[in-house]
Amino acid sequence: MVKSTVWCPKLWQEIFDELLYNELDYEDQWTLHFDYNLTNEVTKEKRKTGWKVHSHCARGGFQCNTCSRRWSSVKVTVLFHYRLKKDQGTVIMRPFGQSCHRCSNEYNNKYYRPGFFEVEVKRALLRLFAKIRKNCYGEQDDYDDKSEVRNKVLTKPHEAGLCEACQLGICCKDVE
Repeated sequence: MVKSTVWCPKLWQEIFDELLYNELDYEDQWTLHFDYNLTNEVTKEKRKTGWKVHSHCARGGFQCNTCSRRWSSVKVTVLFHYRLKKDQGTVIMRPFGQSCHRCSNEYNNKYYRPGFFEVEVKRALLRLFAKIRKNCYGEQDDYDDKSEVRNKVLTKPHEAGLCEACQLGICCKDVE
C-alpha cells in the first residue's frame, strides 16, 4: 500500500511541538527548521559549537509530478542536525527524495520529497528526542527500536540510482 505521498512540513512541526514537552522535559526552548540542502557533513567549527548529526530510516511515499505514478519506500533517509546552546535548542532536518522509475533519465532526474503518515513522523521524532536527551543532557539512550512491532513489508530492491541520499553517499539502505 502506498503511504502518504505529500511532503508536509506542517505535520512535522505540529508533531515536534506536541512531543517536545513530554520528551524533552527541560526549561530549554527547542525549534525545528527545514533545510533542503543539508548534508551529513559537520565542519570542525560547527562541531565545536555543539552541532550533532542523526540520520533516520523511515517509511514514506512519493508521487511523480510528471506521470502521477505513486510508490512507497521503507528506505527514506531523514537527516537531522541538532544542538543545544545555552537554553536554546535547534533542530534542522532534511528529508531525502527519490526519482520516478518511469520518468527519470539522464536529462530528467528530479527528486520528489516524501510524504509520511503521522505514526512514522512520531517514530522518527521520538528517536531524535532520545538522541538529544543522550547527547545534550547526558541521559541514557532508552529508545529501543526493537520494542516497536513493525510489520515485515516485502519491497522491491532499493534503486540507488533513483535515491537522492544514495547519490550523496548517506542512504540508510544498509541500516537494519
